[in-house]
Amino acid sequence: MDCSRRTLLKSACAATAAATLPISAFRLFSPAECRAETGKPGTRWIFLVDTEKCVGCGLCVKACKLENEVPYDAPVTRTWVERYVITSDGKSHIDSPMGGRDGFTSPKIDGQEINPKEITKAFFVPKLCNQCDNPPCVQVCPVGATYQTSDGVVLVDRKWCIGCGYCIMACPYGVRFFHPEYKVAEKCTFCYHRISKGETTACVQACPFEARKIGNLRDPDDPVTKIVMTQRVGVLKDEYGTKPQVFYLGLDRNVR
Repeated sequence: MDCSRRTLLKSACAATAAATLPISAFRLFSPAECRAETGKPGTRWIFLVDTEKCVGCGLCVKACKLENEVPYDAPVTRTWVERYVITSDGKSHIDSPMGGRDGFTSPKIDGQEINPKEITKAFFVPKLCNQCDNPPCVQVCPVGATYQTSDGVVLVDRKWCIGCGYCIMACPYGVRFFHPEYKVAEKCTFCYHRISKGETTACVQACPFEARKIGNLRDPDDPVTKIVMTQRVGVLKDEYGTKPQVFYLGLDRNVR
């Protein structure tokens, strides 16, 4: 995630949230919260990220940019990968150069040299739009350019978007940005133009380690649904009440 987007998110949320929100960025998800959807007719798209399989190669970010008309060299992207390095003093060192597009080849994190002997843990975390059940971005859009489909995906109509930025500030996950060419709000759409035709997302297709998967929560036989219902999965920033539909396996408590 680019620095300007992170700064904007922090300034918009800090004043109202800092005093009331818990320190932990995620919690383990209870399958009982999904059972009401499982078995219903139709589709409710969900996403699964296995952080223990992600190696930070950046192929998912490349594929996303090429598929979704996000300028390749622009410092914004619909999905990105963060590198976390935890040191013996308990500090988290995080970076995502160009969204992790080219992998993580430098031992420096944000220009800082870290003594390998002080590293206690290191891992990668892919992030993308959480396609919330209760999306604040939809609620704040004054012109209806941001809307939610019947199968749960939040989209942006470029013809209607006026570039006010309300949705960008409202998203607690920092997944929205201004498209550098179209000058409208932009974000991950689960490659809706692909999944609505029975294809998978560009990032899922590009990942050689199966760290990313997409599924239908309403299909009890869907492999992703089975994992969400039976394994220890986490969601990000559940305290905001957005009901995120991106689930994580192996999510570390240091993840923000």
